[in-house]
Amino acid sequence: MSEQTQPNVAMVVMAHPDDAEFGAGGTVARWVKEGWEVYYVIVSDGASGGPDDATEVGPEQRLVWAGIRQQEQLAAARVLGVKEVIFLNYPDGMVTPSLELRRELVRCYRRYKPLRLICQSPERNWFPQMFLGRYHPDHLAAGQAALAAVYPASQNPWDFPELLQEGFLPHRVLEVYITGSPNPNFPVDISETVDLKIEALKAHTTQTGPDFEGMGERIRKNVAQMGEKYNLAAAEVFHRVENGGLPAPVPAPAPEKSN
Repeated sequence: MSEQTQPNVAMVVMAHPDDAEFGAGGTVARWVKEGWEVYYVIVSDGASGGPDDATEVGPEQRLVWAGIRQQEQLAAARVLGVKEVIFLNYPDGMVTPSLELRRELVRCYRRYKPLRLICQSPERNWFPQMFLGRYHPDHLAAGQAALAAVYPASQNPWDFPELLQEGFLPHRVLEVYITGSPNPNFPVDISETVDLKIEALKAHTTQTGPDFEGMGERIRKNVAQMGEKYNLAAAEVFHRVENGGLPAPVPAPAPEKSN
């Protein structure tokens, strides 16, 4: 099947359950409404997402929390209309951009043949608050691995030739949308899907805390602020990169208001 006749398939590669909804939930919901098939690939097992006041952490506790968080992720994906969630189950908190992970992602790209990919930034954005900034090593590692798998590995038959023996032929991902980038350049209008983004985040009960109404309002304010720069009511902003195919126009920021 040629790139021109492929169905509209998008893939989202994230380090943890809930990363996709925080970074791109409104965009995923919009693409689904536009007819795209969206697949999630969650790199880690989510097992480090238990309570901060835990005094006993062992394999059994981690296994329980991994199961809880993966069920939350499946519930959130159903809200957005995601077609399938693939869990790679690397240990949470210990993700590295290894060749093993790159091979796993190349296998996913070649199997599902996404034309669009959303992934995390492999670079810190140096935001002055760690919780809000791009500092988590799993995020950075997942972003680095996802991008390395796009180019050149997924489209190059000479990279991981063993995948050819498994029947996974080279595939070119045409567009990459990077969340948390220090150099965002592309907004996606989520004014009609922001409610779905918030509803999907609500499914991550263990992570969003008891004051979800307050978090929901903060999210609405944040996406409104991002959208204001582009004359949009609400937006998620990415660094968009092309990898072949026809270029898409990049929306210009709104002109500054005069006093």
